[in-house]
Amino acid sequence: MPAVKKIALSVLAAVCLPAFCAVPASAATGPDPKPPGHMSKVGGARLGQSGTQVNLGAGAPVLPKDLSGRSWIVADAESGSVLAAHNAHWRLPPASTLKMLMADTLLPKFQPTETHKVLPSDLAGMGAGSSLVGIKENLTYTVHDLWLGVFLRSGNDAVHVLSAMNHGVAATVKDMQEHADDLQALDTHVVSPDGYDAPHQVSSAYDLTLFARSGLQKKAFREYCSTATAQFPGMKKKGKKRETFGIQNTNRLLTGADGVTQYKGIAGVKNGNTTMAGATYTAVAERDGHVLLVTVMNPSSTESHAVYKEAARLLDWGFASEGKVTPVGELVAPKSALATPQPTASAPGAAGAKGSKGAARTTAAPAGGGSGGMGTALAISGGVLLLLAAGVFLVNRRWPLPDLVRRFPRH
Repeated sequence: MPAVKKIALSVLAAVCLPAFCAVPASAATGPDPKPPGHMSKVGGARLGQSGTQVNLGAGAPVLPKDLSGRSWIVADAESGSVLAAHNAHWRLPPASTLKMLMADTLLPKFQPTETHKVLPSDLAGMGAGSSLVGIKENLTYTVHDLWLGVFLRSGNDAVHVLSAMNHGVAATVKDMQEHADDLQALDTHVVSPDGYDAPHQVSSAYDLTLFARSGLQKKAFREYCSTATAQFPGMKKKGKKRETFGIQNTNRLLTGADGVTQYKGIAGVKNGNTTMAGATYTAVAERDGHVLLVTVMNPSSTESHAVYKEAARLLDWGFASEGKVTPVGELVAPKSALATPQPTASAPGAAGAKGSKGAARTTAAPAGGGSGGMGTALAISGGVLLLLAAGVFLVNRRWPLPDLVRRFPRH
């Protein structure tokens, strides 16, 4: 090739390559990124401001000083009040925390007993180095098995099989985006259902918290995300019962694994980690009847398992601050809840809900997909029915969260 032509091609590549590789500026993947000057104001003007937002009242503890997350949020799961936030609407790569949206979108579509024989095409297109639960082609799995793979092992193979059952990855991405839009999670752009790094795929601490809050209104979602250990189907040898193998939840605040102390009252929700996203995590915990949601995205600290430890510190602060801070914003209601208020109804007893003294067990066995979507009533213990009416969007006041935590085997 002539030297002049080589030079011309080199110049062209230098000019064009950044355009092909570009990700949204708000995704900020550099070593010392800064939040954008203008962010969404969904949930309140303070949440659109950069930096830490908090209104401390008399007797309120100061925020933990050792917080390094690029973005984080502390919210009351029931009222939706945002107690404190830091760059809440910064659009960042979400990693596997995006699976919360995937689960909230698809759980109502399949019965847990439904089965699916895995085709080779179901497992195509997964990113290199994907987290896997160990699904094998030409073997049959129940939907219950697949959700255990998603929630416990963050298995991209389980996500892709469920997506195949939902008419493919493209259809699932479309459904997820539509659901995100309905939840008013406007920072979120879905490219892959599993949260694997992809150009332009972003979310925010605010949106991830919306996904968790919506998902946790589904009984099946609550049970899966609080399950610490389970048995997963393995190979089937001729003439013998199908083998199983143990899997453990990668949520270390739930399991107390790898030197991370199990958090008292923890009940989920989802963790993630990729090259672009760093570590991401959304947690829900209950203490003395008070339920908090915390999301932390991409801490820069060199502390081991910093994302869990920073989430635990924020949970501690949130519980200690009850009634002592003025909210800086709110978790908004879904558009569908605002548009279609429901009439008051009576609860059909306490169907499917356990009391606070339910028996301990290791694995979850949810029945159905919980609520069929936002705007439907939620049956909870004691026969109380919460409604999405006139724009009121509440999370279960009496979740059996401590009971769900007992799924972790005691030694």
